[in-house]
Amino acid sequence: MAFVTLRRNLCHLPDLRIHGALAALKSRPANPVLHASRERLCPWPCSLRAESFRVGLRRACGPKFHAENGAGPHPAGEPLSSPVGPWDRLERSLPREQEQVHPERLDGFSSAGEVLAFVSSLDTLPDGVAARALQRICELEKKHGDRGPPAELLENSVFRAVCLQLEQELPRLSGPSLVAALRALMLLQVDPQSSLIGTLAAECQNRLTRGGLDAHSLCALGESLITLQGPGCAAVDSVLGQLQGENVETFTPEDIMALYRILQACPEKVSQHQALLDRLNSVSLSVVSYLSPKSISQMLTALVVLDQTQALPLVIKLGKHVVRHIPHFTSEELGKVLDAFIYFGQNDRFFTKALEQHVAALCLTLDAEVVSRVMEYCGRKLILSQPILDAAAETFVCQPEKFSPSQTSRLIEPFGRLNYLPPNAPTLFGKLEARLATHFSYFPPKALLKLLHSCSLIEYHPVNFMPKIFSPFFLQRLQGEESYLDRVSLAQLTQLFLTSVLECPFYKGPKLLPKYQVKSFLTPCCSLETPVDFQLYKSVMIGLIDLFGARLYFASKVLTPYCYTIDVEIKLDEEGFVLPVSVDEDVYKRVALCIDGPQRFCSNGKHLLGREAIKQRHLQLLGYQVVQVPYHEIEVLKSRLELVEYLQSKLFPENTAARR
Repeated sequence: MAFVTLRRNLCHLPDLRIHGALAALKSRPANPVLHASRERLCPWPCSLRAESFRVGLRRACGPKFHAENGAGPHPAGEPLSSPVGPWDRLERSLPREQEQVHPERLDGFSSAGEVLAFVSSLDTLPDGVAARALQRICELEKKHGDRGPPAELLENSVFRAVCLQLEQELPRLSGPSLVAALRALMLLQVDPQSSLIGTLAAECQNRLTRGGLDAHSLCALGESLITLQGPGCAAVDSVLGQLQGENVETFTPEDIMALYRILQACPEKVSQHQALLDRLNSVSLSVVSYLSPKSISQMLTALVVLDQTQALPLVIKLGKHVVRHIPHFTSEELGKVLDAFIYFGQNDRFFTKALEQHVAALCLTLDAEVVSRVMEYCGRKLILSQPILDAAAETFVCQPEKFSPSQTSRLIEPFGRLNYLPPNAPTLFGKLEARLATHFSYFPPKALLKLLHSCSLIEYHPVNFMPKIFSPFFLQRLQGEESYLDRVSLAQLTQLFLTSVLECPFYKGPKLLPKYQVKSFLTPCCSLETPVDFQLYKSVMIGLIDLFGARLYFASKVLTPYCYTIDVEIKLDEEGFVLPVSVDEDVYKRVALCIDGPQRFCSNGKHLLGREAIKQRHLQLLGYQVVQVPYHEIEVLKSRLELVEYLQSKLFPENTAARR
């Protein structure tokens, strides 16, 4: 809209045409503040330049301004009587070496004001310099983040005049300059409905149809078209079709990232361009070391969106370089990296170590979203990292108000999943209870249920909130618009109810209705128990048969009336003799043998997970003698005889001790 307004204003000037717009602007006096900056820029010397009409950049801050040469003030917006200088068109008559020097000079400037001051000092403006000036302004403004350019830049007279000159000289612009100008204006958030953007986009599509654009221009044009017309437009298909024929190995890192972003914007077309993606993934291995933290985050996100599970070598290499960039990621970028690691199953101890150092050192100053995402990553990957968990606990204790309800849930849940209590656990859960008491209704129902269930795993039972979560009102909220409650929520509710019965006998509040209770916590898709490791189970079975002499003395995978599935159940009479599984009389004691494979422990140690800890705790409260057989104790046994002796010592420790 800014450009349309400028043209409308200019057309009211009787002696000012489009080709003279910049000349008229040059005749305006310079802002004294920018005069020193212009002297430092040392404009390119040219014998044609009229010294009396050198223009500096100024900010329109009033109706009048003072002339540099002592002339009287001119009202802003009125025609000036100064003669028109030679910079009223995109001149192509410059010597080739001068035309190459200007872009090099532009690269040395550190602010948009310096670029515009340099441009305003030129007597002639080659098309490549005009486009490169816009591109350089865009690069400098992007350093300020995603806030967009300041309004005064888009309203700057020199900037607007350059844009108008480009619009009038489109046929004379080279393909790369045309695409670069469009891309720069798009990144500067110029109104996409303006006539300038529309004209540039139309000309770019004409050049695309004729062919001849290089790979860099195709990538830049593809991103601009997606922003303007959406990923489904035919022109994007044409861009991808032409890129299929390009040699991806010659692409710069910038072009590689642009192509990933184009493909990410249209994931439904992945099957059509998988061959291109495979080449891109292969070439990207060689450029990983040159990528910035932002680019690494973007590439990992693109690989997730495009479901490139076959590109694990690239994911692994990106993961190695992520380690050195952890302190430099923004909150959003680090969150995307963590999401990608979860998606691809990436678990690198060096990455975990770097996370520990980062979080532990800056725990009280880190953004709440970063802390909760790091905790979520540890919980999803089953990484028991005491430095991270302790730092997160300390952060919540000191600043509970900065965490939103969903962030609070993601922060607390890993403590239960990993079966870990931080040193300040009483204070932590006291703060959590106070937070829940005042913000209970703000928590999303499923997140709240996960949070309270997680607390119960580590014996911090949410007794004060059980009446609310067992109430019909909360259950209706939990169900939402669905016709039934999901299986995981029902299992969590059932386990919380079982906890209230077994571990909180003093609880006298509402009970969970039978229709909301599940029959088993072990289900194929979503389970509150970990299935037994098959190979470990077979080894223990062989040892038990050798020990008892027959298979009839123990039962496997027994579902109890209390929803838990026991790996192996053994019945003993009052004298300690083993009974056949078919006998139900004279049973004095039941032994629950828990064959715990690696999946029942944290991924980086021998610490039992919370869901297995509560299972064994509840089985003991139900009267079972729980015998744990962890995988790391079985793995060190060298013979079947050692296995039999080991099982005998586990099942009958008194007899083994007496024999010794």
